[in-house]
Amino acid sequence: MSNVYYQEKFEDRHNGPSSTQVDEMLKFLGVDSLDELIEQTVPAQIRRPSLKLPKALSEVAYLEKIAQISDKNKVFKSFIGQGYYNVVLPGVIQRNVFENPGWYTQYTPYQAEIAQGRLQALLNFQTVVCDFTGLEIANASLLDEATAAAEGMFMLFSARKNKNANVFLVAPSIFPQTLDVLKTRAVPFGIELRMADVAEAELTEDVFAAFIQYPAANGTVADYKQVADAAHAKGITICVAADLMSLALLTPPGEWGADVVVGTTQRFGIPMGFGGPHAAYFATKDSYKRNIPGRIIGVTSDANGEYALRMALQTREQHIRRDKASSNICTAQALLAIMASFYAAYHGPQGIKNIATRINDLAKLTAKGVEAFGYTQLNETYFDTLRFKVGAEAAGIKSEALNNEMNFYYEDDIVGISIDESTTYEDVQTIVKIFAKIKGNAVADVDLADFVNNLDTSIPAELLRTSPYLTHPNFNSYHSEHEMLRYIKSLEAKDLSLCHSMIPLGSCTMKLNATTEMVPVTWARFGALHPFAPADQTSGYMQMINELNDWLSEITGFAKMSFQPNSGAQGEYAGLMVIRAYHESRGESHRNVCLIPASAHGTNPASASMAGLKVVVVKCDERGNIDVEDLRAKAVEHAANLNSLMVTYPSTHGVFEEPIIEICNIIHENGGQVYMDGANMNAQVGLTSPGFIGADVCHLNLHKTFCIPHGGGGPGMGPIGVAAHLVPFLPNHTVVDVSGEQGISAVSSAPFGSASILLISYAYIAMMGGEGLTNATRTAILNANYIKARLEGHYPVLYAGANGRCAHEMILDCRGFKNVGIEVADIAKRLMDYGFHAPTVSFPVAGTLMVEPTESESKVEVDRFCDALIAIRQEIAAVEAGQADSVENVLKHAPHTAAVVTSDDWNRPYSRATAAYPLPYLKDRKFWPSVGRVNDSQGDRTLICSCPSIEAYAEA
Repeated sequence: MSNVYYQEKFEDRHNGPSSTQVDEMLKFLGVDSLDELIEQTVPAQIRRPSLKLPKALSEVAYLEKIAQISDKNKVFKSFIGQGYYNVVLPGVIQRNVFENPGWYTQYTPYQAEIAQGRLQALLNFQTVVCDFTGLEIANASLLDEATAAAEGMFMLFSARKNKNANVFLVAPSIFPQTLDVLKTRAVPFGIELRMADVAEAELTEDVFAAFIQYPAANGTVADYKQVADAAHAKGITICVAADLMSLALLTPPGEWGADVVVGTTQRFGIPMGFGGPHAAYFATKDSYKRNIPGRIIGVTSDANGEYALRMALQTREQHIRRDKASSNICTAQALLAIMASFYAAYHGPQGIKNIATRINDLAKLTAKGVEAFGYTQLNETYFDTLRFKVGAEAAGIKSEALNNEMNFYYEDDIVGISIDESTTYEDVQTIVKIFAKIKGNAVADVDLADFVNNLDTSIPAELLRTSPYLTHPNFNSYHSEHEMLRYIKSLEAKDLSLCHSMIPLGSCTMKLNATTEMVPVTWARFGALHPFAPADQTSGYMQMINELNDWLSEITGFAKMSFQPNSGAQGEYAGLMVIRAYHESRGESHRNVCLIPASAHGTNPASASMAGLKVVVVKCDERGNIDVEDLRAKAVEHAANLNSLMVTYPSTHGVFEEPIIEICNIIHENGGQVYMDGANMNAQVGLTSPGFIGADVCHLNLHKTFCIPHGGGGPGMGPIGVAAHLVPFLPNHTVVDVSGEQGISAVSSAPFGSASILLISYAYIAMMGGEGLTNATRTAILNANYIKARLEGHYPVLYAGANGRCAHEMILDCRGFKNVGIEVADIAKRLMDYGFHAPTVSFPVAGTLMVEPTESESKVEVDRFCDALIAIRQEIAAVEAGQADSVENVLKHAPHTAAVVTSDDWNRPYSRATAAYPLPYLKDRKFWPSVGRVNDSQGDRTLICSCPSIEAYAEA
């Protein structure tokens, strides 16, 4: 038969098991077909009709289509500013980090021993932030500048000494998107945003903190030391949003009294990407180290006494503190923070000062040139942003700027121009020519040479930075590309990623991030677009976003999506705020009770708390399912005030709960709305959907189900889908209208969140099609049940559905091993010796492992993982039988580094081969952990969150 019509399916590349392997697994499970397995797993009453999506494209056809879409974006030179700037991303970082699966497929560094590379890069990031801001402690990144500002507001509100104070004083010259997010986050806690010139405002007793933009959104630079002193004298704290690049020249806010400094590191080599992803930063005083939101990387030592890194103070995280958490943050922006840290290392202190000085000099040159033609520049002090009073000539300037493919910032009769790293002398000539032409000066060439050596100062002497920064050797050693390349690779080699083996984390869905999905993200026509660019320049993005909206609406069974939330936890928060607005529109703003099952992911109660809701916990039965009668009783008890139910489906225990439709009906009958957590959507796509089940709103973790990579702990995207009655309340944006008049105010800085990575999910759906997506779900369920069947004779499996099947994940009970002194953490560390990242440890049940294989893993890889866990069980059995000591055994000493195994000193009661090569496959595929077991408690007792000198570390 001719192959003339043959076309390779992307589905066959995405799904790991071959047809032969599928048949082998089905036979092992004792079923005749995949259909039979699905019938045993997914309740019949929730199964939906097949997906109506466009026909799947081949990889070649997709790249042709997305190239055509990209051509619809017009990438003009941007001088808009407002928190977003053109950058020059060094090629060595683009190729070897941004485009490298060795960096973008890593998981959040909870298993420190196999994450030392990214932990070092993130420690470098924290050091950059501390050095530039002049504060003692920084976290490992937040989502964006606006949400970082909101986190600062809430932290200072929670820590305020006067508990009656509820006013957050905000200087008027703040980026509009930041103010928008502050409004959203202030509402649930009754925080009043009072707009006033902070330097002149009366600091009354009801003020708990003040917010300052530095430089201001209009570009001006001012000295706030006296303001900070006056505020502190009254017990009022200061939160500052600062442009990190400007702090190479300006006095750091920490030196003039700021208590919190936030901002974005986008200027450190991160493309604008129509809004993201970018790594925000958050720095504060050491006294707030127990309050600071987000992740902190800290220095400690390993079991061998060697330098090691870890995520510090993990007990602050929302997973553990639940509704008592100080934040609901789950996703950071690790990959972008890592890139920013390498940017700082590559350029070093002098290189960054040169860039900042050049930006400032070109701004001063622009001001001189334009003023020469009779225009008034309004900013007496500035770093990079100018404002020209142009009166009725604004329209003409805008038209001529567009003719020259330049975008300025326009506000009434003022034209704003922000200079950035990519601006050239020739760009300044063009800008001046534009203004000159509108004045009737038909100059062929504008000669700026006379001004170059005669530039006025734009930064007051008292605000010029005098303190050093980036003094650590990490920022003074890698300025040639060869050295930078080797440094990047040396850190990459310390980290286990999907390049090495499957990462079987339950609830985290570590699947293939296909190369074809990733390629367009770094194209200039997607990467170089400003999020506030004129609408007629963004047609390509809007086509992609609108089509993705239609596809995800079909997949979820909802009426519309909002792409603004840029993490899963952000999606949870946005969904609950939409529900809140819906109740308010019906005159039922008193509805404030949120029912949450005891098994829920920790972000659920944390998000509910952040949305101002009262959490009422619903019991689970002995099989891990929601206790329907307890749910009914509590829904009836709180019917007058019932706001919502937060439910994960399939459950966090990895089970399709049979009565889910009844559960939704109970909530609706009592006046509430159903919020479905989309963490486990990988078991739903094509088989069922939140809308079909009866949910009203659901967030999607695009960095799980829809293939956006985890990036070592971010970026993520958490768009929400809603039923028709909630559509009017979806998040709006103060700069770009994306919702209706009833829409809640923004939940993130950019109108469409981290828009550039939406391309990845768009590619995945376009190349899989409806049938391919459904087959992916079916294969994920097959892989999970195959693992369950292989392991349940060795480890008890805690929960299963009505027919003994699990969904896409399962929980292995390791609590029984405590009888012989073996903890679940010992199993996790020993897995590293076998070349695997541990499954999710002690969540949602302490002392367990939650395993999820995803559809992208082949039977060969799944078997390799099962063989490793079975071998470890045999090692535990040796301890149980007294054949191995309960303390001096291979599990307690895991993981084993190459240095330990090859040491001249070996006095352990097991062989070196047992330590390093317990199974034959390791002879060909050995991944060596770079440090031994990390000392967590030491790191918490002595928190070092920036790069220490050798002397400082030894002393600590």
